[in-house]
Amino acid sequence: MDGGEEVLHGQRYQSRMRNEKKELFVKTYPNAHFYTDTGLFDAETAKTAFHEMFSTINYPIVQQLHTENFWVTDFGLGKFTEIGMGGIFWLNLKEENYFAHEIYLLPGQSIPEHRHMATPNAAAKRESWHVRHGWVRLFAEGEPTPGVEEWIPTTHQQCIQSKAMSRLMAGEVAHMGGPEQWHFMQAGDQGAVVTEYATYHDGDGLQFTHPKVAL
Repeated sequence: MDGGEEVLHGQRYQSRMRNEKKELFVKTYPNAHFYTDTGLFDAETAKTAFHEMFSTINYPIVQQLHTENFWVTDFGLGKFTEIGMGGIFWLNLKEENYFAHEIYLLPGQSIPEHRHMATPNAAAKRESWHVRHGWVRLFAEGEPTPGVEEWIPTTHQQCIQSKAMSRLMAGEVAHMGGPEQWHFMQAGDQGAVVTEYATYHDGDGLQFTHPKVAL
């Protein structure tokens, strides 16, 4: 798909400043690289891979990215190169009702499909995504995009709910289509850094379609 003109359930803002294009080569690894001989997910190896990506794209490796505030997960599925991510929560303020999160994805990596439900303590979370590096495929509820099956992760082939796909490029912003809707994103071939702007995140409202996802 040509991602330059697509819109995902909301206004998209084009960056007026375009950097000169240059070829980047974000290193990739086989899935086994991120697991021990006994099959356990190796978080430190995953963090090292993200740090390598940060160095390649000149993303600032601030002190927080050397602490436990920087987290990585394979969501318990054992396929980190397909379903996994890194991230850091900058803010999550209940009383003020706002949230700031950085999403890190290695090349081709997807977040599992999920939605944010209202809870007794918070309204359903709303989100917008601002791509800082690379590009992502966004998947949302709606009319299925022709050929979308090609990009659905193998782990989600039987349970996917969001089949309206669009592409979000560096410097662009897109918004969640509506409260409590299924959605996920997938990095392109150079990985992705995505800033998420959102309302307060109550973890009790987070639901996944895949029955074996674990945090």
